[in-house]
Amino acid sequence: MSICQLGNLSEEEKPEQINEQTQDEPQKKEEPTGLSPESLTSEKLPEQEDKPSTSNLEVIKIQAWWRGTLVRRTLLHAVLRALIIQRWWKQILTSMMEKRRRAALENFTRKEWAAVKLQSWVRMWRIRRRYCRLLNAARIIQAYWRCHSCASRGFIKGHYRVTANHLHLELEILLGSGPCIVSECIPLPIKQ
Repeated sequence: MSICQLGNLSEEEKPEQINEQTQDEPQKKEEPTGLSPESLTSEKLPEQEDKPSTSNLEVIKIQAWWRGTLVRRTLLHAVLRALIIQRWWKQILTSMMEKRRRAALENFTRKEWAAVKLQSWVRMWRIRRRYCRLLNAARIIQAYWRCHSCASRGFIKGHYRVTANHLHLELEILLGSGPCIVSECIPLPIKQ
């Protein structure tokens, strides 16, 4: 019932209290407004709402400090992660450079070894060829001079010796007038 309707009612029909519910009206639930008598007395004036209280300033300072701590901690973790990644990448680069250097060194060593081996084979072939020619010439000379009698009934004897870099020939020619000894040392060209 509204207040206007209450004014039109007779004394018998009026409820004893204004807030009392009539039988015709359904009972309404009261919604709490959230205002208690204590909150009404401690309600701030509009001019006081702009200025935070001392405890609010301290709370704000603590919150700011905590946010700063969290930001510094987050940045520290980010820096540490970046340093870990950088250290790992430097190790990877170092190992890659070491592998490249080792591969280049092995390739260079293989090429140098092949060149040295080839040069030694060529030198050995040339020296062997010269040695075989000299040996063949010495054998021919020996075969011709060994126990060969000259027209004056002289004899020619000889022998040879081959060392690492020399061919030694010693010939002894016996003629009627006296012996004639010829010694010859022929150097073999060996590159040192």
